[in-house]
Amino acid sequence: MTLDPNTTYVPTEDWRAYSGVLSRRMFAFIIDYVIVALLCIPAAVIIFFLGILTLGLGFVLFPAMIFIVAILYFGMTLGSSAQATPGMRAAGIVMARTDGRRIDFLLSAVHIALFWIFNSVLTPLILLVGLFTERSRLLHDFLLGTVIVRTT
Repeated sequence: MTLDPNTTYVPTEDWRAYSGVLSRRMFAFIIDYVIVALLCIPAAVIIFFLGILTLGLGFVLFPAMIFIVAILYFGMTLGSSAQATPGMRAAGIVMARTDGRRIDFLLSAVHIALFWIFNSVLTPLILLVGLFTERSRLLHDFLLGTVIVRTT
Protein backbone atom coordinates (compact mmCIF):
# COMPACT_ATOMS: atom_id res chain seq x y z
CA MET A 1 0.00 0.00 0.00
CA THR A 2 1.41 3.37 -0.99
CA LEU A 3 0.90 6.62 0.80
CA ASP A 4 -0.48 9.19 -1.62
CA PRO A 5 -0.45 12.75 -0.20
CA ASN A 6 -3.09 13.86 -2.73
CA THR A 7 -5.71 11.32 -1.72
CA THR A 8 -9.13 12.85 -1.30
CA TYR A 9 -10.58 11.80 2.03
CA VAL A 10 -14.33 11.83 2.40
CA PRO A 11 -15.73 13.15 5.67
CA THR A 12 -18.48 10.64 6.39
CA GLU A 13 -20.02 12.13 9.53
CA ASP A 14 -19.74 15.88 9.00
CA TRP A 15 -23.05 17.04 7.49
CA ARG A 16 -21.59 20.46 6.60
CA ALA A 17 -19.45 18.88 3.88
CA TYR A 18 -22.63 17.93 1.99
CA SER A 19 -24.94 20.90 2.57
CA GLY A 20 -25.79 22.82 -0.59
CA VAL A 21 -23.99 20.34 -2.83
CA LEU A 22 -26.90 19.83 -5.21
CA SER A 23 -27.23 23.51 -6.10
CA ARG A 24 -23.46 23.83 -6.44
CA ARG A 25 -23.52 20.83 -8.76
CA MET A 26 -26.06 22.51 -11.03
CA PHE A 27 -23.96 25.68 -11.10
CA ALA A 28 -20.86 23.62 -11.99
CA PHE A 29 -22.83 21.80 -14.71
CA ILE A 30 -23.63 25.08 -16.45
CA ILE A 31 -20.03 26.30 -16.33
CA ASP A 32 -18.65 22.97 -17.53
CA TYR A 33 -20.99 22.71 -20.49
CA VAL A 34 -20.20 26.25 -21.60
CA ILE A 35 -16.55 25.18 -21.60
CA VAL A 36 -17.39 21.97 -23.50
CA ALA A 37 -19.31 24.02 -26.08
CA LEU A 38 -16.32 26.34 -26.51
CA LEU A 39 -13.99 23.35 -26.87
CA CYS A 40 -16.21 22.01 -29.65
CA ILE A 41 -15.15 24.93 -31.87
CA PRO A 42 -11.50 23.86 -32.26
CA ALA A 43 -12.62 20.22 -32.35
CA ALA A 44 -14.89 21.04 -35.30
CA VAL A 45 -11.99 22.68 -37.13
CA ILE A 46 -9.79 19.62 -36.50
CA ILE A 47 -12.55 17.26 -37.69
CA PHE A 48 -13.09 19.42 -40.78
CA PHE A 49 -9.44 19.16 -41.82
CA LEU A 50 -9.38 15.48 -40.88
CA GLY A 51 -12.40 15.01 -43.14
CA ILE A 52 -10.57 16.69 -46.02
CA LEU A 53 -7.43 14.60 -45.45
CA THR A 54 -9.40 11.35 -45.34
CA LEU A 55 -11.49 12.26 -48.40
CA GLY A 56 -14.70 12.64 -46.41
CA LEU A 57 -14.33 9.74 -44.00
CA GLY A 58 -13.43 11.99 -41.07
CA PHE A 59 -16.72 13.89 -41.39
CA VAL A 60 -18.42 10.92 -39.70
CA LEU A 61 -17.04 12.22 -36.41
CA PHE A 62 -19.18 15.37 -36.49
CA PRO A 63 -22.33 13.77 -34.94
CA ALA A 64 -20.28 12.31 -32.06
CA MET A 65 -18.07 15.38 -31.59
CA ILE A 66 -19.78 16.80 -28.49
CA PHE A 67 -19.73 13.40 -26.79
CA ILE A 68 -16.05 12.88 -27.57
CA VAL A 69 -15.12 16.37 -26.37
CA ALA A 70 -17.18 16.01 -23.18
CA ILE A 71 -15.78 12.56 -22.32
CA LEU A 72 -12.22 13.81 -22.83
CA TYR A 73 -12.94 17.01 -20.85
CA PHE A 74 -14.52 15.28 -17.87
CA GLY A 75 -12.10 12.37 -17.96
CA MET A 76 -9.02 14.56 -17.93
CA THR A 77 -10.27 17.09 -15.38
CA LEU A 78 -11.94 14.73 -12.90
CA GLY A 79 -9.07 12.28 -13.27
CA SER A 80 -6.51 14.97 -12.47
CA SER A 81 -5.02 15.66 -9.07
CA ALA A 82 -7.71 18.32 -8.44
CA GLN A 83 -10.49 15.68 -8.65
CA ALA A 84 -12.77 18.39 -10.03
CA THR A 85 -13.65 20.10 -13.29
CA PRO A 86 -13.11 23.86 -13.60
CA GLY A 87 -16.84 24.34 -13.01
CA MET A 88 -16.69 22.21 -9.88
CA ARG A 89 -13.69 24.19 -8.64
CA ALA A 90 -15.60 27.44 -9.21
CA ALA A 91 -18.54 26.01 -7.26
CA GLY A 92 -16.29 24.82 -4.44
CA ILE A 93 -16.91 21.08 -4.76
CA VAL A 94 -14.83 17.99 -5.56
CA MET A 95 -15.70 14.42 -6.44
CA ALA A 96 -14.39 11.61 -4.30
CA ARG A 97 -14.87 7.89 -4.03
CA THR A 98 -16.57 6.55 -0.95
CA ASP A 99 -13.62 4.24 -0.32
CA GLY A 100 -11.18 7.20 -0.34
CA ARG A 101 -9.27 6.22 -3.49
CA ARG A 102 -8.61 8.61 -6.36
CA ILE A 103 -10.89 9.17 -9.34
CA ASP A 104 -9.30 7.98 -12.58
CA PHE A 105 -10.06 8.70 -16.24
CA LEU A 106 -12.20 5.60 -16.75
CA LEU A 107 -14.37 6.20 -13.70
CA SER A 108 -15.00 9.82 -14.63
CA ALA A 109 -15.83 8.86 -18.25
CA VAL A 110 -18.29 6.22 -17.04
CA HIS A 111 -19.72 8.75 -14.57
CA ILE A 112 -20.56 11.25 -17.31
CA ALA A 113 -21.87 8.51 -19.62
CA LEU A 114 -24.22 7.22 -16.91
CA PHE A 115 -25.32 10.79 -16.24
CA TRP A 116 -26.31 11.21 -19.91
CA ILE A 117 -28.09 7.85 -20.00
CA PHE A 118 -30.06 8.49 -16.81
CA ASN A 119 -30.80 12.07 -17.83
CA SER A 120 -32.16 10.95 -21.20
CA VAL A 121 -34.36 8.28 -19.58
CA LEU A 122 -35.42 10.12 -16.43
CA THR A 123 -35.13 13.67 -17.81
CA PRO A 124 -34.25 16.30 -15.19
CA LEU A 125 -36.10 14.20 -12.60
CA ILE A 126 -32.68 12.67 -11.95
CA LEU A 127 -32.02 15.67 -9.69
CA LEU A 128 -34.93 14.72 -7.44
CA VAL A 129 -32.96 11.69 -6.25
CA GLY A 130 -30.46 14.07 -4.67
CA LEU A 131 -33.17 15.74 -2.61
CA PHE A 132 -34.10 12.52 -0.81
CA THR A 133 -30.76 10.80 -0.31
CA GLU A 134 -28.13 11.33 2.30
CA ARG A 135 -25.15 13.38 1.10
CA SER A 136 -27.24 14.55 -1.92
CA ARG A 137 -26.00 11.67 -4.06
CA LEU A 138 -27.55 11.02 -7.46
CA LEU A 139 -28.30 7.62 -8.99
CA HIS A 140 -25.05 7.35 -10.93
CA ASP A 141 -23.12 8.33 -7.78
CA PHE A 142 -24.60 5.34 -5.98
CA LEU A 143 -23.76 2.97 -8.82
CA LEU A 144 -20.14 4.11 -9.05
CA GLY A 145 -19.46 4.71 -5.36
CA THR A 146 -18.76 8.42 -5.68
CA VAL A 147 -19.78 11.42 -3.63
CA ILE A 148 -19.55 15.18 -4.12
CA VAL A 149 -17.99 17.06 -1.19
CA ARG A 150 -17.76 20.79 -0.53
CA THR A 151 -14.31 22.31 -0.31
CA THR A 152 -15.41 25.73 0.93
